[in-house]
Amino acid sequence: MKGKIGIVVGLTAGYVLGARAGRERYEQIKDAYLRVYNTPAVQKQVDKVGEFGKSAAFALPSVLWNGAVKITRAATTSGTPGQKLDAALDASEDAADDVKDAAKTTAGAVSSTAKKSTGRASSTRTSTSSSAATKKPSSAS
Repeated sequence: MKGKIGIVVGLTAGYVLGARAGRERYEQIKDAYLRVYNTPAVQKQVDKVGEFGKSAAFALPSVLWNGAVKITRAATTSGTPGQKLDAALDASEDAADDVKDAAKTTAGAVSSTAKKSTGRASSTRTSTSSSAATKKPSSAS
């Protein structure tokens, strides 16, 4: 709920501030954003996240398909209708566990990739600003 409230507050504040600043300021902000977004370092990270997202998206459907196959095989085994139903229910529970595990694995991988990307970005900014700080005194002397 807090997230939804934050989004509404953020959008409202953005609308009010944007309306007061006018179109010219909006264009300035947009141009600055595009300059940063189009830098090679940012595009490299965007490409990495895109590729990772594609691979993660392909992992879950295969798990779902394998689960469906297991359930179908269990339901078509020989035995009484009750036995078939029990086998299908057991297989569906196993398939649900597999999907849950795959989703957790994918979410964990996405989270760690995002943390690594933001960590690299902040360490790059820190090293850039610290190297700039060391250059200032040397150039002053």
